[in-house]
Parts: sequence; C-alpha cells; structure tokens
Amino acid sequence: MKKQLKVVAAIIENDQHEILCALRSPQMSLPNKWEFPGGKVEKEEDIYSALKREIYEELGCTINTATEVFNDHTHEYESFIIQLLSIKCKIVEGNPKATEHSKLIWLKRENLKSLQWAPADLPAVEQLFNEK
Repeated sequence: MKKQLKVVAAIIENDQHEILCALRSPQMSLPNKWEFPGGKVEKEEDIYSALKREIYEELGCTINTATEVFNDHTHEYESFIIQLLSIKCKIVEGNPKATEHSKLIWLKRENLKSLQWAPADLPAVEQLFNEK
C-alpha cells in the first residue's frame, strides 16, 4: 500500500495581485517543478497551524490564512498518494527567502500556466487561473 501524505500549500498573494511560486530544488522529490510553498501536516496538528509553521520554516515569513480551503485535491504519484490542501494567505511579517527551494517568483494569475508545475498543484493553478 502506498504511503498517504496530508500536505498544505500556501497561495500567497501580494498587493499587486501576484502569486508566490516556488521552484523545487534538484535535491527534492519532483526536482525543478514549481509548487505553492508548504509541507506535511504533522500528527495532532491542524492544517492552518501546519501551514503557518511550514511557511515560517521554509520562507522565514509570518502569514495569516483564509478560514477555508481554496482547493482540496488528492493526487497519486508512483510511490505515494498526496492530499494537497491549498489555502489562500497573506504575509503579515517578513519577506520570503528561498531556503529550501531553488527560486521564488511572483506571477500574475494569467501567467501561472507558463510554469512546469508539480502535478498535485495543477488543480489549484487551474482554479486560480479561472478566478475573477
């Protein structure tokens, strides 16, 4: 049986209505694919606390999260199954720094599809692209 992971992803939008996109490093699984930053939900942790912790660890920023999940998608990879919960966020303190990722960029919604996304992130990308 494949390992199942519950993962949270931050859809961080700035004041110019650009979305933060993170490039997975060559050392990570799914190397050189783009994703929304985030990570695994630990046992006994709620998804919002997990997202705030992950963003602080990965980007050095403090965020506020929306109160509902923007996109909930389960994707089956070759060796594991991921439930990806994407949540809209705003940075309240700090500037994002790529500590685990190769690169961070801000993109307008209409340009999101120009990147090579990790498959689990695609439904959220599509939903953002179609959002008014």
